[in-house]
Amino acid sequence: MVWSLIRRRRAASAPPLPGHCRPEAGLHVLATERLLLFTPRTRLDVAAALAACADAEAQRWLGTQADEVLPDARTRRALLAWRPAGDDGRRVPRELARPYAPGPDGPLLLVCVRRSDLGYAGALELEHRTGEMGGWLAPACRGQGLGAELFRAGVTLAHTHAGLSTVRAGAEPGNTASRRALVHAGFVPDEGPPRHTLPDGRVVEAVWHRHDSAAAARCR
Repeated sequence: MVWSLIRRRRAASAPPLPGHCRPEAGLHVLATERLLLFTPRTRLDVAAALAACADAEAQRWLGTQADEVLPDARTRRALLAWRPAGDDGRRVPRELARPYAPGPDGPLLLVCVRRSDLGYAGALELEHRTGEMGGWLAPACRGQGLGAELFRAGVTLAHTHAGLSTVRAGAEPGNTASRRALVHAGFVPDEGPPRHTLPDGRVVEAVWHRHDSAAAARCR
């Protein structure tokens, strides 16, 4: 189920601030010009992140596992219409307001919101053990240059928060939007397996990109 990603922790009620990470608890926060990215704090944050990539256009490229896809378009729109719990004064349903805590062995997941209105915009995922990164934007946030900002945030997360000197990202050859965003974020072509298996089992062609840093560090 969608809630398989969710564990408990104490909920927060105000947007987290860049520079106020708690790496010992797996909590990170960073910002770009138009996006604020942070470790999900509630079930709503996680559900909105999943809603942002559950449409057919996104799933063509992502191939998310079936139990993490929200199939109903009305549910997705409703989730994306919320703001992070407590941040817009509305009472969030109890089930969605329950706190979230990242698992110790899973990838780093950051939900992203627009800084202008705190509307949910998408998510970023970094597998800190392999250095592979992926990300997605909600339908209303595509085609605005936010993909490059999202991947630049991924570079920052990898190099200055997770201590990785190299971060890699794969894309299908036909996914020109993602490949263009990676280039604008400073990635360069890299070698890699010509085939990639998506979470739903589909095998697709793949091209790879990488971003290196000689000054990798961890946040404190």
